[in-house]
Amino acid sequence: MNHDTTTYLRRLAPIVTLLPALGPATNLVWRGGTGYCFFLLLAFALHGAYVNRHDRSYFAPWREYRWYTAAMLVPLVVVVFQQPLLGYWAPHQFDALSRLTLALPIFLLLSRLPSRRLTVIGWGCALGALAASAWVFVDRPPGGWNDTERLSNYYTNAIPFGDTALLFAFLSVFTFGWDRKARPLALIVKLAALVAGGFVSYLSGTRGGWIAVPVFALLLGVQYGWFSHWKRVVVTLVLLAAAAGALFSTSGIRHRIADAGSDFSLMQRGDKDTSVGLRLQLWNASVTLFERHPVYGVGKGHLEQALGDLARHGEASQQIVNERAHSDFFSAIAEMGAMGAATLLLLYFGTSVYFWRACRDADTVIRTAACSGLAVSLSTILFGLTIDVLVPIQVVVLIALLTATFLAIIVSRKRELAGAAAA
Repeated sequence: MNHDTTTYLRRLAPIVTLLPALGPATNLVWRGGTGYCFFLLLAFALHGAYVNRHDRSYFAPWREYRWYTAAMLVPLVVVVFQQPLLGYWAPHQFDALSRLTLALPIFLLLSRLPSRRLTVIGWGCALGALAASAWVFVDRPPGGWNDTERLSNYYTNAIPFGDTALLFAFLSVFTFGWDRKARPLALIVKLAALVAGGFVSYLSGTRGGWIAVPVFALLLGVQYGWFSHWKRVVVTLVLLAAAAGALFSTSGIRHRIADAGSDFSLMQRGDKDTSVGLRLQLWNASVTLFERHPVYGVGKGHLEQALGDLARHGEASQQIVNERAHSDFFSAIAEMGAMGAATLLLLYFGTSVYFWRACRDADTVIRTAACSGLAVSLSTILFGLTIDVLVPIQVVVLIALLTATFLAIIVSRKRELAGAAAA
């Protein structure tokens, strides 16, 4: 690291390291809060890239973590080239995906900072979960939160609101692995964040997001060594079974599961216009559009028009005409064809592979960052099965920021360990 880089980072470190924490902390309580943090980081990162433009080592992480670089860059490139090929111009479709690409210079900047400074992001996730629970009281409807009045905030619908709160809740526990100082206080705060975020998810009624819970539990077991001995396995299974039993005994979860069962029963009797039935029809229509436009799809942003055409020709119900397919995969194949499917798989792979490789690392800092990053990547995949995760800007910018920060911690910590070994 040259003198310019060292001096520049020493000056910026105090404020730069706070921004990745403020991003998740404000995501569910301040509209645009995460975006403001993101673009402040971007400004610092672009200036840092300019200051260090002659230092090839500064840009080395882009080459070393090439799958991540490609995953952040390709989705925007594909959409940019799709529009002239299909003969239309809709620049607003670049908005959300541009956050992925803009995270690349932020990743370079953060990877040059001391890893211990970046670990403050764990507290940001805990604050994000705790802050989300404030809406339980601040915006409570007259009859309380229920199936018709599902918990959310004034700028987010219930599904991404509940999914994001659930992710923050578990990231609070994942990042406890970094809390070497004041561990009793950290344990209390982060367990409170787990309960608060889980309660928000429960009141939001986001059934699709709940499938991530056992995956998060498995990852926590890997991180904290719950499966290293048969006695630990037994204790873990008993605790998980008790927690699952307690959750399934609540009226809210029983009611949401019963609703899904009722929908399937009605579908078997020929009523396809249930909540689940309409979603299945929407996915089936997306497959039809993919079959007719297999390479580039109907065009990103043209799904509603294409579904409307199917409805007018009697090939789909008018009730499913929607600008989104309620699934990242089905939206991708309908709007972008095989190119969209390949791009989505690249995004999933590029944001997961390096975390997967490091999730059993002997170093606590690296292992914690890897499991936390993998939780973000897997939640993006799992949440995206039943909702369009990669469309709302506030969700995409959060994913971009969390992924860049957790990967930067791994890069920084590896450099520190290599330096210590050389010394």
